[in-house]
This record gives sequence, C-alpha cells and structure tokens, in this order.
Amino acid sequence: MVVSSDSQLPTQRLTRRLGVVSLTALLVGITIGSGIFRVPSTVATQIGSIGGMAIVWIVGALVSLAGALPIVAATTALPHSGGAYVFMRESYGRLLAFLYGWFKMLVTGPASIAALALVFAEYARAFAPLSDTQVHLVAAALVVVLTATNLAGVPWGVALQNASTVAKVGALALLAVLIFALGTPPHGALAEPVVWAGISTRSFWTALIAVLFTYTGWVEFTYVAGEVRDPVRTYPRALFAGMSIVVVTYIVINAAYLYVLPIPAIAKSSLVAATAASGPLGSRGATFVAALVMVSTIGGLNGSIMSNPRVWYAMANDGLFFRSVSAVHPRRGTPHIALLLNMCLGLTGVFTRTFEQLARIFVLGRWPFITLAVATVFIIPRRKPELAALCHAWGYPVVPAAFILFSVAMLVSEIFRRPGDMIPSLVIIGVGVIVYFASQAWNTRHAAVASAAARG
Repeated sequence: MVVSSDSQLPTQRLTRRLGVVSLTALLVGITIGSGIFRVPSTVATQIGSIGGMAIVWIVGALVSLAGALPIVAATTALPHSGGAYVFMRESYGRLLAFLYGWFKMLVTGPASIAALALVFAEYARAFAPLSDTQVHLVAAALVVVLTATNLAGVPWGVALQNASTVAKVGALALLAVLIFALGTPPHGALAEPVVWAGISTRSFWTALIAVLFTYTGWVEFTYVAGEVRDPVRTYPRALFAGMSIVVVTYIVINAAYLYVLPIPAIAKSSLVAATAASGPLGSRGATFVAALVMVSTIGGLNGSIMSNPRVWYAMANDGLFFRSVSAVHPRRGTPHIALLLNMCLGLTGVFTRTFEQLARIFVLGRWPFITLAVATVFIIPRRKPELAALCHAWGYPVVPAAFILFSVAMLVSEIFRRPGDMIPSLVIIGVGVIVYFASQAWNTRHAAVASAAARG
C-alpha cells in the first residue's frame, strides 16, 4: 500500500448528525449480530454446568464494559472520525496508528463483515435450497446491497440501523417469551440444581474468547465519532443504554435456551436457537429463528459497513493512505470511496474463510490493538493535559488497568496454548511495518524531487 503525499488536496469533513438513539442503535446493532445464535453451543461444550456458563457470560460482560469505559473516555477527549485509530495516533505515533488501520483493513474488517454475511446466507437456506457456492453468492450480494444503502446517504444507513436494531431486539424478546410460554421444561437444564463446577483454565479461556466475540461493538461505534452531536454527553449515554440492552437480551435468551434444553443438547447444536424453538413452536419455530437471525445479521453487518470505512477515511486524511479515500460525496455526505473499498475487502473475506475461522481471527487478531487503545487513557493526558478530566472519568485508573492486565493474561494464555494461531497476525503486522517505512521513504524522495524541480 502506498500512501499519498499530496498535501494540496483539501481535508473533507463529515457532518455531525448522530444522536443518542442512533448511536445506541449502532452499538446494539453491531454487538448483537450472529454470535448469540452460535456461541452458547461453544460455551456449553467447554463448560458443563449452568453456574459455570453464567460465570463465563458475566465475565465477558464485565471485561467488555471495562474496555468500553476507557475507550469511550478517550473518544470524548478526541471525538474525530476513526475513533480508536485517532487516539492511538495521538498516543503512539503514526506507525502504530497505521498498523492498526492496516491490520483492520486486511484482517479484522473483512472478518467481521464476512462472518455476518455468511451466517445470513446460511440461514437463508430455511427459505430456499442453496448450494455452498450459492451461500457465498448470497452473502456477497448482501454486502453489496448494504453498501449501496450507505452510499445513498448517512440518513439511509442510520434509518436501516435503527429499524433493524429495534426489530432484532423485539424478535429476540418474542422468541424468549414464546419458549418460556410454550416450552416444556422438565428436560431443560434449569430444571436441575444449579452447579458451579466444570470450569478449567483451558475451557474458561476458550469459552471466554467465544463470548467476547458476541460482545464486540464498543470499539467500532467509536469510528463514527466525527459524526456524533455533542460526543461528550452522547457517548456515555449511548454506551450504558446499549450495553444494558445487550446484557439483558443475552441473559434472557440464554435462560430461554436452558429452559427447554439440557446442556449436552445445547453443546451438540450449532443452531441452538432453532433447536430450542423447534420444540415449543415446531417447524414454524425453526423458520421464525431463521428469519430472526437474518434480521439480526443485517443489523450487525450494516453497522460494520457504516463504521469501518471511517478508519480508512481518517487514515487518508492523515496522509497514511491514498488521499482519494478521504473523499466525501458532495451531495450525499458519505465517504463513498472508503465505503467501496470496505465492500471489496468484505467480499474477499466472504469467499476465503469459514465462520469459525473468521470469529477466532476477529477476537485474537484485534485484541492486542484493543488493549493498546484502552491504554491511551494513561497517555493522552500527558500529551494533552487539557484533556485529562475526560480521560480520567469512568473508573480511572482501576478499570482500564484491570482490563489491560486481564487482556495480557488472556493473550499470553492463548500464545502458549496455540502459538501457531498468532503467526499469521505477526506476519501481517511485519509486512505492514515494511510497507509503512517504504512508503514514507518514497514520499520523502518524491517531495525532494518536487522541491528541486520547483527551484528549477
């Protein structure tokens, strides 16, 4: 990747038009995607007791909140498009900020888009017979359609996000009510005494990584900070409202699963929501769940498509990527080139990975960068003392320090358990370092030649 050295192009800005409702819908929409329909099976496989499963889900929520609080504090201090990328640039410099964007561009961005699109297409099989090839084509078509919606204008993308978020939360609540009302609990895990056993160090980390996949979203919703009205007030409100909705929804739907299914049945079912609904609702239950998953993944996917391009936009404005990517459409007010780039990256992921590979890459690949982003609340006040009050809010310094220590422990555990899983990420980062310095050298040489030519 070659970055632009053209400093004559004007920096283009996006309009601040997002309020608490839209930002909350973005957070909930990105967070509640496909994970809640698949991850309970992974947790049940690793943790063989209700108490143990509850611990993992609660720890996942606490870890996510502990990371989200300092991330939001840093965002309110530096409320610009690109979110985490911006305060990493301010804290660690251009190289690490570039690597954050580079890794997101090649790994976590395509992974998040492709994972959601593939789940949507898999559940579309409930309504039409699709071959494996057709599943990938349906997933690709969804990415294209949602990108086109966001290209039409920010209000279109926001309207779709708000509607899909309300629809998915309402449908999940309805599913839980139907299971509790019509289900027969004698064989469900909740009919048995609560046991807190079944947790080993190995099973805990494996289950927790899967659970963290279902809670992600609080980093992505910082990317639109440059389009949020009054971010100092809006972001904390949206965070607490959004995380409350997510946690309550997860608790209720997991309880519904356990109400009608024993833990071994949950562990064996990769489509646990459909399995739980098929008992009380019959074949109509499976169809309802398929439609619910498709609506849910549309919201999550639309949120990713809306937020990810703001990172490429910010990089281009900084001269760390092709300057044309910072273009804002004169009529629609959208970063249209960045959106198209994001679409191409997502389509690449759709045709090259499975859901399981994408989910693991998504969590482990991005977590070192998330940890560094959280640590910026300790660095920004030293660089810009006038922002200290904003960075020191929300549990500072205990909450961010606890998150960093926990994240380091998780990453070290995974490195020792599966050292090979980290090699692709390290290779991509290494290539990114080479590209950064090569492009900077090219820019310096190009500027020197231009200067000499101007002097005649």
